[in-house]
Amino acid sequence: MNRTIHSLIGVVAALAAVTGVASLTTPSGEPAAGPAAARLPVERSTLVCPQPASSEVGETTYTAYTPEGGAERKGTEGSGAGLLPAGSTLEGGGSGGEDGKKADEPDPVVPLEKPGVPVTAEADSSGSPALTGSADGSLAPGWTVQQTTLVTAGTGRGLLGVSCTVPGTEFWFPGASTAKSRHDYIHLTNPDDAPAVVDLELYGKDGSVKTESGEGLNVPGRSTVPVLLSTLSREPVTNVVLHVVARSGRIGAQVQSLDEKLGGDWLPASADSRGSLVLPGIPADATAVRLVVFAPGEKDADLKVRLATPTGAITPAGQETLHVRSGTTTAVDLGDVTRGEPGSLILSPAEDGGGGTRVVAALRVLRGEGARQETAFIPATEPVRERASAAGSDAGAENGEDGGTVLSLVAPEKAAKVRVTASAGSGGGEPVSKTFDLKAGTTTAVDDLRPEGAKGRYALTVERLSGGTVYAARTLSLVDDGIPMFTVQTLPDDRGTVAVPRAGQDLSVLVD
Repeated sequence: MNRTIHSLIGVVAALAAVTGVASLTTPSGEPAAGPAAARLPVERSTLVCPQPASSEVGETTYTAYTPEGGAERKGTEGSGAGLLPAGSTLEGGGSGGEDGKKADEPDPVVPLEKPGVPVTAEADSSGSPALTGSADGSLAPGWTVQQTTLVTAGTGRGLLGVSCTVPGTEFWFPGASTAKSRHDYIHLTNPDDAPAVVDLELYGKDGSVKTESGEGLNVPGRSTVPVLLSTLSREPVTNVVLHVVARSGRIGAQVQSLDEKLGGDWLPASADSRGSLVLPGIPADATAVRLVVFAPGEKDADLKVRLATPTGAITPAGQETLHVRSGTTTAVDLGDVTRGEPGSLILSPAEDGGGGTRVVAALRVLRGEGARQETAFIPATEPVRERASAAGSDAGAENGEDGGTVLSLVAPEKAAKVRVTASAGSGGGEPVSKTFDLKAGTTTAVDDLRPEGAKGRYALTVERLSGGTVYAARTLSLVDDGIPMFTVQTLPDDRGTVAVPRAGQDLSVLVD
């Protein structure tokens, strides 16, 4: 009898451990009622940086940063962060030095030691590789790496900047091109050991662009494969949308756009939405803005077009609405839409409650005139739900006619309050924070927030404190030989925390 009772107690104890998990879901797969989920800091982040522009006159700077997060965001012990060339691994082991690193393993690029202080590295060689790496422990939540390349001459000359991205399985790139004057490459980087298989699809104004070599591309483990987009289409197409899908594995994907006359920059992937899209950070002195939109689903999209200015949202003249046929690319030239004021574009369903049509979008923005024009891209981005950061601002560049840093903050629908922190510099200095009240439908340009006594590179961190949704973008700019070079990076939420459901025991599973 006692043996039976003890056995039953053992079974109940074992099942109790299981039901702590099992009680979180119902047979239908829907979440069951139970304790609210707790938000905890992520313990590991992975990023992929593409191969920089191949130019003998190119200089690349990497800046890595993890924001300080307070007690509630502290990570685990054993923290570390760094990047290595694709083909290497961050894990040590085997024969090597005292630190456990393999004898033939390269040193990590921009290894980070603690939150709140950026680290930089320079690369002058045109043969600089793509980079992959991870951050662990307290360095994982919000870890970001900025890659900025200055190319002073040749095709694609300009300031090319990109935030290294989280690997995934699907990406949309509106605003790419296979025109004769453009040399657009999609960089596919596999951070894992197993190979990835990738499909590339192009869409123009008439729908799918037939490709003969875009299917079943093999990207070996821990390697990068650049593909020239013009080799995928039989005829040049000025405005195309590139769809990248990983059949197996995961990849980092970024488009490098190099124009023979208009400079160049990186085109990041667009967010996609069944509601509104926000494209933040159009510079005040933009001379030409082109909007490229694509509707991936089976339904056409009818969109309202609004420009969020410093004083409120307006409708660009002649562009009140936009009709996008399903499966086709629509390009609209908006000219100098900002007219001397910073702005952000807002695309929303033309009818209230008319969501449901999936849309992706990006802007190509020009500054300058004639032979001294420069290009940057602004994709639709995710909002800053809690916190987001952008690294790589130059503490030595004073804002003004010669360039600097501008942070654009957008509250598209409702007023919001945010806190912006300029971190310490990589060469020293003290962080500075400031709170901003954002009015609904406006773009607020912040160009005067800098760390005290900072040297080197610093980062900007945006924290949403209250109110409606907030979108952000950071512009880096400089003037070289009369050319207003610039690059824009959007700031999607850093996803530094993750919801972890609180498990509860449910012994009713023992009852028949």
